[in-house]
Amino acid sequence: MQHRTLGQDHLDVSALGLGCMGLNYHRGTTLPEGEAIQFLRTAVELGVTFFDTAEAYGPYTNEALVGEALAPYRDQVVIATKFANEYDAEGNHVGLNSRPEHIRQVIEGSLQRLRTDHIDLYYQHRVDPTVPIEDVAGTVKDLIQEGKVRHFGLSEAGADIIRRAHAVQPVTALQSEYSIWWREIEHNGVMQALDELGIGLVPYSPLGRGFLTGSITETSAFGADDNRSTLPRFAPEAIKANLELVALLREIAERKNASLAQIALAWLLAKRPWIVPIPGTTKRHRLEENLGAVSVDLTAADLTDIERAAAAVQIQGDRYPGEVKA
Repeated sequence: MQHRTLGQDHLDVSALGLGCMGLNYHRGTTLPEGEAIQFLRTAVELGVTFFDTAEAYGPYTNEALVGEALAPYRDQVVIATKFANEYDAEGNHVGLNSRPEHIRQVIEGSLQRLRTDHIDLYYQHRVDPTVPIEDVAGTVKDLIQEGKVRHFGLSEAGADIIRRAHAVQPVTALQSEYSIWWREIEHNGVMQALDELGIGLVPYSPLGRGFLTGSITETSAFGADDNRSTLPRFAPEAIKANLELVALLREIAERKNASLAQIALAWLLAKRPWIVPIPGTTKRHRLEENLGAVSVDLTAADLTDIERAAAAVQIQGDRYPGEVKA
């Protein structure tokens, strides 16, 4: 497994990480706990050192799963988790909360569930418009000085927020959706800010929530416990239109003797040396397939062909419903 470095404070991680959310949350079919634990340990054995979770996944249950599974390997792995949400006693989402006192409260729960005394990468899950980002960055800076956090991250933040936060506490990584079919950060100043400030990028949904693997068709159905059932981009008419991109990418994949997923991930790896995608899966053969992307060598001509294919398709459907997008 190749490794990459995130941020100017040099967080060393495997070139591909593992998004853990779908193991027991938000993706329909989930694994029994014992199988999920074994799956995470298999990922370590295959060379993955970078694991992504959040208090929001469950809530709380995904952190607990990751903590139990990775406890025997704690010194060998990098665990990223996230704060910024508030829940009531029944686990219902109340809203965003990044007040300093709340961050200090919730990190204790994350540390306990993750069975560790420090969090390697602590992301603000979503920007809280009611709390100045300087206060958030300052609180995480204090937690770093106390040894409870090693590195600071942001998720889905805009360029101005990134710059303001970075001025208080260096941002190691930004986690945002980024893939061949969702490239907004190339056009809204975010990628430019990351370039200028030396901040790493951790793309979530790098396989378009499974769409870029070619496994989703016009007849695919998603249950109520699968959040893709609520996403405009996965409405039947949008799927039908967007399959044109998959068809074009399949031609490139066949020429490179690679899978569609490997082409999508290799494209991300080729964009910048500090991009570390975190695809999620519950299947060992898919995990091995994804990890094989680090060995796919895309030439300049290949990248041109991929860009041409992407430009030829007008992607249909927003990535989130209106209220979530807002």
